Amino acid sequence: MESMVLLIAASLNAGTLLALAALGLLINERAGVVNLGAEGLMLVAAVAGFATAFHTGSDSLAFAAGMLVGALLAGLFGLLVIWLNTNQYAAGLALSLFGSGFSAFVGLRYTQEKLGPRMNFSVPGLSDIPVIGPALFRQHPVVYLTVALAVALAWFLYRSRPGLILRAVGESPESAHALGYPVRRIRLAAVMAGGALCGLAGAYVSVVYTPLWVEGMIAGKGWIALALTTFATWRPLRVLAGAGLFGFVTMLQFHLQGQGVQLASQFLSMLPYLATIGVLVLISSNAAFIRANMPASLGKPFFPG
Repeated sequence: MESMVLLIAASLNAGTLLALAALGLLINERAGVVNLGAEGLMLVAAVAGFATAFHTGSDSLAFAAGMLVGALLAGLFGLLVIWLNTNQYAAGLALSLFGSGFSAFVGLRYTQEKLGPRMNFSVPGLSDIPVIGPALFRQHPVVYLTVALAVALAWFLYRSRPGLILRAVGESPESAHALGYPVRRIRLAAVMAGGALCGLAGAYVSVVYTPLWVEGMIAGKGWIALALTTFATWRPLRVLAGAGLFGFVTMLQFHLQGQGVQLASQFLSMLPYLATIGVLVLISSNAAFIRANMPASLGKPFFPG
C-alpha cells in the first residue's frame, strides 16, 4: 500500500510539469499558432530558474525568472512567425535547438551545484487522512495551482468574451480581423502567455521535480506536452487527465524497478514515449474527430489585408 501511495504522489508531481507546458501550448494552438519549441523554452527556463534559486534561495523568484524567460523567448518566436510570417514549424524547431544549446552553455557553471534543503508542504487536516492524504495532499503548491489554472482556462475559453475572441482568432482570423479585432496582437499575447507557462514548467523541473541542473534534463517532456494537447483534443480539463496518465506511466518505470521486476532499464525508460506514440497513432486514426476538435487555422499564417 505504501508503494502505491508513493506512486500516486510521484505521478501527480510528474504530471504537473507536463500539464503546465501542455496548457501553455494549448493557449498557443487555440490562437492558431503551433510552437514546436517547447523543449527549448523549458530548458532555458530550467537553467534560469535553477540559477535564480541558487543565488537568491527563493523558489518564487525562480518560478518568476522561468516564466519571464519563457515569455521573452516565446515573444521572439511570435514576432518571427506572426509579423515576419516565417514558417511556424521551422521556427519552432530552431527555437528548440537554440534552447538546447544555449541552456547547455549557460548551465556549465551550475552543473555541480545543489540547492538548499527543500521545504515539505501539506494541506492542514487533509494530509493526515490515511492513504489519500499522503498521496494527494502533500504536494507542492504548484500542483494545486496547475489544477486551478486548468479550471480557470476552461472557463476563460468557453465562458468569457476574451476567450471566445481567442478561439475565433484560431478558427477564422480573417473573420476576426473583419470584425475589428487585432489578430496579430492577440496571437502574440497568446504565444507569450503560453511561453510563460512552459517557462514555469521548466523552472519547476529544476527547482522542485529534480532540484539540480543537468544538461538536457527536460529529456523530451516538451515533446510529450505537445502531444498531450492533441491527446486532450485542445480541452484544458482533458489536459489534466492526460497529464496524470502520462505522469503515471513515467513513474511506473521506477515503481517496477523498486518492486524488482526483471525488465531492462532501457525498456522501462521507453515507456512514456511508447505511450505517447501509441496515443497519437490511436487518435490520428480518426481524422474526422481530429478535424472536428482542432482549431481550423492551426499552423496557418495570417496576412491582414
